[in-house]
Amino acid sequence: MNRIQLLSPRLSNQIAAGEVVERPASVVKELLENSIDAGSTRVDIDVEQGGVKLIRIRDDGRGVVKEDLALALSRHATSKILELDDLEAVATLGFRGEALASISSVSRLTMSSRHQDSDEGWQVSVEGQDMTPQVKPTAHNVGTTVEVRDLFFNTPARRKFLRKEKTEFGHLEEVVKRIALSRFDVGISLKHNQRIIHSLRPASSEQEKARRVAGVCGPAFIQNSVTVNVEVGELKLWGWVGLPTFSRSQSDLQYFFVNGRVIRDKLVAHAIRQAYRDVLYSGRHPAFVLYLELDPATVDVNVHPTKHEVRFRDSRMVHDFLFRSLHRALAEVTPDDQKPTASSDSLTGSVENSYASATPQASGLSAGVFAGQNAMSFNAPSPAGQVQEHMAVYGDLHQGASYQGGQGLPGGSLSDGRLAANPGVVSSSVARQEITELTGSDKDVPPLGYAVAQLHGVYILAQNSEGMVVVDMHAAHERITYERMKVAYNEQGIQAQPLLVPISMAVSSKEADCAEQNEEVFKSFGITLERIGPETLAIRQVPVLLRNAKIEQLVSDVLSDVIEYGISDRIAAQANEVLATMACHGAVRANRQLTIPEMNALLRDMEATERSGQCNHGRPTWTSLSMGDLDKLFLRGR
Repeated sequence: MNRIQLLSPRLSNQIAAGEVVERPASVVKELLENSIDAGSTRVDIDVEQGGVKLIRIRDDGRGVVKEDLALALSRHATSKILELDDLEAVATLGFRGEALASISSVSRLTMSSRHQDSDEGWQVSVEGQDMTPQVKPTAHNVGTTVEVRDLFFNTPARRKFLRKEKTEFGHLEEVVKRIALSRFDVGISLKHNQRIIHSLRPASSEQEKARRVAGVCGPAFIQNSVTVNVEVGELKLWGWVGLPTFSRSQSDLQYFFVNGRVIRDKLVAHAIRQAYRDVLYSGRHPAFVLYLELDPATVDVNVHPTKHEVRFRDSRMVHDFLFRSLHRALAEVTPDDQKPTASSDSLTGSVENSYASATPQASGLSAGVFAGQNAMSFNAPSPAGQVQEHMAVYGDLHQGASYQGGQGLPGGSLSDGRLAANPGVVSSSVARQEITELTGSDKDVPPLGYAVAQLHGVYILAQNSEGMVVVDMHAAHERITYERMKVAYNEQGIQAQPLLVPISMAVSSKEADCAEQNEEVFKSFGITLERIGPETLAIRQVPVLLRNAKIEQLVSDVLSDVIEYGISDRIAAQANEVLATMACHGAVRANRQLTIPEMNALLRDMEATERSGQCNHGRPTWTSLSMGDLDKLFLRGR
């Protein structure tokens, strides 16, 4: 065993590089953060061979004075913090003072800079920390240019772990996208092997910001998202959240920023996943670009070398704020918000034109009120009020009758022969006449229009002012029924049922302590727990709705959530699953023949119901084709 001794500066830096410099993308991240912290308004990135051969980043920031150039390459040298108080409220992206030292220890690095108060530029060069930094004068504008060549040239073991050029550039481009989304006020360009990949101008207006988001995430994201802008106390959340129907097979379109810093945090991910739980198809991932702003003193960014993780002082409050804000924003999306303005040409056209009509403003929490889900007003009258009587018949299903048996709409009203033998055959002139009779005009048509026919007993075909709407009647009725049942359940409160024989379950001492400390929380869920031993709990009361659930597993999951996040929604989730199953059985089934008034009643209820764009399982309930889309299908006008 060797004696204890100090590591050489070169070896220390290379060890640090193992934490900070994983691949070329890591270098770009650290250098871009330095440029932004220097007050840059323009950053140009030029890379070759995926960043392995060359990474050159030029900015127009404040620059570095001659005396600090060599010092900047030393470990733990930084201009961003001076004392502990600065560390407790970090307002810059970088602050550790390890990036340049780590990068220079595994590459050939040259940094040229001219300070804003200087008339001449200077340059410092090092190669793998084997040589003393060489400083010499150079011609340079105000700002800094950093060149990193031959990454890992002196650490072959690290270099062999790099992937192919395309893969490494993919990671590097993703870093640039994140920075571009974090700072709209900074213009960014990216070139790879002399080819321009991105050229993003600074954005100040909402339309310009939307254009940049579309340039990074694609126009389809902007067209299939809603804007969020919620402020409660010192917490503010804004950005874009994708509609549940715009889900992804992977979590590759998820960007979350805390005070301008992109993070990957399990608490944030859990809150967002909860908000989408009721509307997202199983196995799919939501898309979002969200910005959380709060007092820097209430968030600790010094928990990971790469600063990808943060720790919130009041994690439960942040979790609750995120969940409620997004849950309400998604609930407030109506068919009118998703109605196309002209045709699907806007997907490939100007983002500026499509943005205003495709991203409704979510304002449910703008006043800072965390209200529960409001009771919804159903069966609203049509513009001319002549559909109301049919909707009253349709509403009979929801007036306390049984949801079991899959009978759908009230018996007799669907099979009394009021429809023709083939209800799917309705002429366009008849449809237009029906709309005119109901509204008094051909213009003031509701978002989902008026029913024209029923297709194969499964879909409702409707006509609105833009074109055609197709509705999955079972999925739509399932969501309407489910939302009404949730409202009724929430109004009645959780009904608890004592167990004749208490259930004993073994837990860890930590879980037993948690159950004891949160006894009132569990009672509010309808569960009564009693600690009968150091590592034993007795379940004495459970919610009536969950009496047939695996209650021991449920309690265990709730305890895990409370320990991890300080909050749990497992009980509500289980209850909603039961309600969703009941709603599915109670929804109108395929091959049930509906009259035109009944179909119109269903469409009006969809327009008045929260989350009506998806069924309980996350499937879409309706889709539309504008006249422009239909014209393209038949090559009209060509």
